[in-house]
Amino acid sequence: MTRAVDLALVLLVAALGLWREFALPAPSRLVVASLAFYVAVHLVSAVALWWRRTHPVASSLAIAFLALLTPTYASMVSAYSVAAHAPRHRWLVVVHPVTWAIGAGVWAMPNADDGFTGPGIIVIAGLAGLYLGARRRLVQALVERAERAERERELLAEQARADERTRLAGEMHDVVTHRLNLMVLHAGALRVAAKDDGVRRAAEELRTAGCQALAELRDLVGVLRSGRAARIPDVLPDRLSRLVADSAATGLEVTLTEHGDADTISPAVRRTMYRVVQESLTNVHKHAPGAHTEITIHCGPSSVRAVIRNTRPSAAPDLALPGSGSGLLGLRGRVEMVGGTLTAGPTDDGGFEVDAVLPAFVPT
Repeated sequence: MTRAVDLALVLLVAALGLWREFALPAPSRLVVASLAFYVAVHLVSAVALWWRRTHPVASSLAIAFLALLTPTYASMVSAYSVAAHAPRHRWLVVVHPVTWAIGAGVWAMPNADDGFTGPGIIVIAGLAGLYLGARRRLVQALVERAERAERERELLAEQARADERTRLAGEMHDVVTHRLNLMVLHAGALRVAAKDDGVRRAAEELRTAGCQALAELRDLVGVLRSGRAARIPDVLPDRLSRLVADSAATGLEVTLTEHGDADTISPAVRRTMYRVVQESLTNVHKHAPGAHTEITIHCGPSSVRAVIRNTRPSAAPDLALPGSGSGLLGLRGRVEMVGGTLTAGPTDDGGFEVDAVLPAFVPT
């Protein structure tokens, strides 16, 4: 858009120069030459305006020199441009009326016609350029100040988030980690002191699960303190079968049916599918004791579907396990993050079903 305006200005000034030479009486000049020479001066002066924004000083000096040969309309535009766009040497605005006057022969020839209109217009154009240039620089300074203030606000917000992450990491380390350590120690002591083999196995499983939870919690605390997302290791396909086996070992009646090859799907999808099954089994343990649970995994070439369905619970929950009620909501967000969909709700027979459909591949 700017270059189109400059081109139109060059053509207009060139046309005015030709009109001046061919349609009006010849003005008084210091240099006597042919009409073709003066036409060339007007055209070259007009072309010099093409660089009035990028090289305002050089363009202004060239036009001022040409104005010594004959007054050109480019001097008016150049006076404005050097005042508006040149970071320095704005004193060149004075050069244009002087060269116009010299070119017109006003000083050398006192009888020359109207030696003041041209210089006056040039001076007005230069003053307008000084005003508009100062206004543009002021607006630019205000914009830069606003951008700098916005960056400072972003830095302060990031610092506040970092402080909050550090505080949360400290709370998790001091409170949650301490409680988990106590659970692991008590489970270890129970495994040693128990005489029944079943109790010892249960205590060992509890101790192992507590150690795994401690390791994951320490990783999470490290992420909160550093503010950088840790690389989550890939969940191998056999981890899903082990997850189901661990639930079956606690007395849950659960079956797993897999169709297709899970090795072909993206690691990010495997992690998400694993979390879907894990959260669903956790909900069955908490809310549907004694229910039969069927897990069906379909691994296709372009999509993966995980369906976890449990029947009506055969008994009321024995333990009032704590929960935030946001497990499925967070799970839906995790699924949507990889481009999948998740639906969950009660079934007609009084059970519950979770159905997640995910793309087979997403970048990791």
